[in-house]
Amino acid sequence: STRVCCFYWVSKTYNLSNMLVTYMNVAAWGTADQSTTYRHWFAQNALDGLGSTCTHTDEQKTDPWWRVDLLKVYRVNRVIITNRPSNGLRINGAVIRIGNFLDIYSNTICAVISTLADGATATFSCGGMEGRYMIVHIPGYKKILSLSEVGVYGYLAGNLAVDGATTQSSTFTSWFAEKAIDSNRGLQQNTSCSSTLDETNPWWRLDLRDVYKISEVVITNRNDCCAEQINGAEIHIGNSLEINGNNNPICAVIPAIPAGESYSYSCGGMEGRYLNLIIPGDMKTLILCEVEVYGEVDLTDPSVRENVLKQVRERKKTFN
Repeated sequence: STRVCCFYWVSKTYNLSNMLVTYMNVAAWGTADQSTTYRHWFAQNALDGLGSTCTHTDEQKTDPWWRVDLLKVYRVNRVIITNRPSNGLRINGAVIRIGNFLDIYSNTICAVISTLADGATATFSCGGMEGRYMIVHIPGYKKILSLSEVGVYGYLAGNLAVDGATTQSSTFTSWFAEKAIDSNRGLQQNTSCSSTLDETNPWWRLDLRDVYKISEVVITNRNDCCAEQINGAEIHIGNSLEINGNNNPICAVIPAIPAGESYSYSCGGMEGRYLNLIIPGDMKTLILCEVEVYGEVDLTDPSVRENVLKQVRERKKTFN
């Protein structure tokens, strides 16, 4: 038969630590689907870390495909494909695409798999391509797509702050700390800004929940009066909560931001879980209409690695 089942093949061991090399395997907690499903050869089989299971479409008239939804937008460094242990010729000519569109052909090509031996694993560099979806498809007539394992390695793209948790030294009426990360820059009304009371050394803190290498912080100032209130604010990044996090290293000092403007501050890869803004001095008010944070996860930190491993283990249990 041309449809040899691969359930009896155990060609590799599921080793969680191997999933963390330079970037995390973000496919491990994604969701998969495919154009059609042959018997019990489900799309999610390519994400279970097992060499004993495969995906399998029906023989299609045109272009069978497999897709993983990474659930968030990532910058993809590389894709790793393990071929099925038999009838591996079927994968020849498969195309790997990365992008944000459900329509396959609207996404950008990362690589073409010209040939891959039975049971072999190959790595394809995608150079930081950005996307929520990774697709493998085979152009042509009467094709079958079957995959043993798929790994997608990269880091979060976009604003890291939106998934964080916030607090501040005090709160003026309903100007809560979380309004500074609500993706609304408050340019129409300042009701989407955070604000402390008038006090000594007011501060605002963002917990990114993991350690990141921060490349850039973007601050948006209020759009009405009193734009000068932000003058002298310090941006701190680090892992300490000493003095509420305000003792961490300084990335930048904000001399001034015009009303309603967004200014970017380079932090050069400073590492930290916490980002603080503080205005030193008496009778100061800290108002922030948006804080954006850009960077990548730091997998050299043991606690971050363990957190990612925990998520992978939980995901593996879900699909076993």
